[in-house]
Amino acid sequence: MCGIVGYTGKATALSPVLEGLRRLEYRGYDSAGIALAVTKGEPLWIEKRAGKLGNLESTLTTVPDAHSGIGHTRWATHGGPTDRNAHPHLDNEGKLALIHNGIIENYVELRAELENRGHIFKSETDTESVVHLLSDARKKHNGDLAAAMREVCAELRGSFTLLAIHSDEPGRIVGSRRNSPLVVGVGDGENFLHLMYPPLLHIPSMHLSSAKMRSLISPLTRSLLPISKVTSFRSAHMRFHGMPQLLNAVDLNTSC
Repeated sequence: MCGIVGYTGKATALSPVLEGLRRLEYRGYDSAGIALAVTKGEPLWIEKRAGKLGNLESTLTTVPDAHSGIGHTRWATHGGPTDRNAHPHLDNEGKLALIHNGIIENYVELRAELENRGHIFKSETDTESVVHLLSDARKKHNGDLAAAMREVCAELRGSFTLLAIHSDEPGRIVGSRRNSPLVVGVGDGENFLHLMYPPLLHIPSMHLSSAKMRSLISPLTRSLLPISKVTSFRSAHMRFHGMPQLLNAVDLNTSC
C-alpha cells in the first residue's frame, strides 16, 4: 500500500509533507515524490525519484517556498519502480497533480479513450489515467476541482484513495476514497490529509487525545476526521451531499 500526505496552511509545505512520508516508511515503498503549489496559475513544482526517501531528499537542495503540497511513497503495481512511474502524476498543462493509493481496474480502457482525445502519457501507471480524466472534468466544471473529482470517481472501478491539487487554487487539496483509508487532520491555521492516523500524532496543533480518534469526528470539537460518509469539508463545519455508497470525497482548504 502506498503512502499519501497532503498539507495546506501557514507553514512551508515541504517540511510537513516530508515528515509525513517519513512516518509512513514502515509500510514499504520503492519510490517517492512531492508536488508543491508555488505560484497561482503556474505549473506545479514537482520532484520524484525511484528508491528510498533519501534519494528524493538529496535532490531538494533548492526548493521554492509553498504553503500547499502533496507527497507520496509508491509500491509499484502498474509499471516498474522508476522515476517516471513515481507519483505525483501531472496533467499535460503541469498545473494539476494527483497521487493515488489502490488499484484502478479500468485504467486500460480509460487510457485508450484519453489518448484518443489527445492526452499524452508519460508513465505506465494506472494513476496517470485518473489525472488526465480529472483534468478534462475540471474544465467541464469550470475549474471546480471537487465537482470534477466526484464525477471522475463515478467512472472508476476499483478501490482507491486519491489526492489532487491544482495551481489555479493553490490553497486547496481535494481527496476521495473508496474502500481505502483517508484521514483529515484539522490544525491551528493548517490542515492535513493522510492515509492513516500515525503521521498526524506528532503534530502539536492536533491537540490529540483518545476521545478525538472516534469515527466521523466534527472539526468543531475534534482534531481528526476519518472520511466515512463525508463528501465535502470546508471552513468550520461539515456539509453532507448525496453520493454513491462507499464513494466519498473531501475538499480541504487553508481556511478550514
